[in-house]
Amino acid sequence: MSTLDNLESVIRYHFKDQKLLEQALTHRSFANEAGLPHLSDNERLEFLGDAVLEIVVSDYLYKERPNMQEGELSRLRAALVCEPTLASCAVEMGLGDYLMLSRGEDFSGGRTRKSILSDAFEAVIGAIYLDGGMENAKDFITARLLNDIDHKQLFFDSKTKLQELVQGSHNGDIYYRLVKEEGPDHAKSFTVSVFVNKKKIGTGTGTSKKAAEQEAAYNGLMFLTSTR
Repeated sequence: MSTLDNLESVIRYHFKDQKLLEQALTHRSFANEAGLPHLSDNERLEFLGDAVLEIVVSDYLYKERPNMQEGELSRLRAALVCEPTLASCAVEMGLGDYLMLSRGEDFSGGRTRKSILSDAFEAVIGAIYLDGGMENAKDFITARLLNDIDHKQLFFDSKTKLQELVQGSHNGDIYYRLVKEEGPDHAKSFTVSVFVNKKKIGTGTGTSKKAAEQEAAYNGLMFLTSTR
């Protein structure tokens, strides 16, 4: 099987027009380096996939969480469609291995960069929608994103949850420390560690300090709950 055939098996959808899937995997850097025609990258598909994702997640939460108020629904939806969550889903399906990146982007770690992975995930949604319609896009989103809502919500609320856990049972002070900042201005990467009473309990990376702190808090939560 070809690489695209392998990915189709992973996502459990076979394209009638496989060029749509190829475009969903084409990062702007590769299109520029290869001299591809204008608009050959995945950014338009990402735009479409983002809109499809929003309506599918909104519809799902409205029906599955009938007792939630609008504010709660909005917060949960935000947790599900945020960059770290989508990037995590992309990692789970090995999407980074299939991306077409420029040599420079590939060398600098683009296959594991959350922004690139989350964009590609949305682009795949857009490609499925164009090729097979809303129901197939919905099936993909349900299988890949909506299969573990409570866990994903925990990630989004991790800083608050960590604060509550430490105040309730560890009686310590929490603080976050920026340990590394790298990359060009347009593609910054931050690494942050979180400490409780001077003991490091987790580390996270992100395209902003806030995102890195959120991931660090989540990893800290996992550490504290596994050692209780």
